[in-house]
Amino acid sequence: MHQNVTEAWFGVRCVFRHVESIYEERVVIVLAADFAHAIAKAEAEAAEYAENVDAEYVGLAQAYAVADDLGDGAEVFSLMRDSDLAPDEYLDAFFSTGDERQGDVDSSHDSTEPSP
Repeated sequence: MHQNVTEAWFGVRCVFRHVESIYEERVVIVLAADFAHAIAKAEAEAAEYAENVDAEYVGLAQAYAVADDLGDGAEVFSLMRDSDLAPDEYLDAFFSTGDERQGDVDSSHDSTEPSP
């Protein structure tokens, strides 16, 4: 007899290394029964993605159970970290090293374009 398992949405962040030491953090959403299943599904997708873009999946997967209904403004990933750093120092240490490849949002376009 099979037990009816309710699945939920999970946001899973995986980290990849591309050529020339470029790292990518990528969040995907997966439908899974629990965290272990979500990680397994995301890691299978990560292996396929890495092969398709000629990158290396470095083995970090962090999952978050999505509590909101999917739609505009739904939170699909959250990571909490303890730190005594001031906000500017925290951003500099973890997010704003100057080596990020981020896009600028131009109000006349609906997409994000790479910075020059």
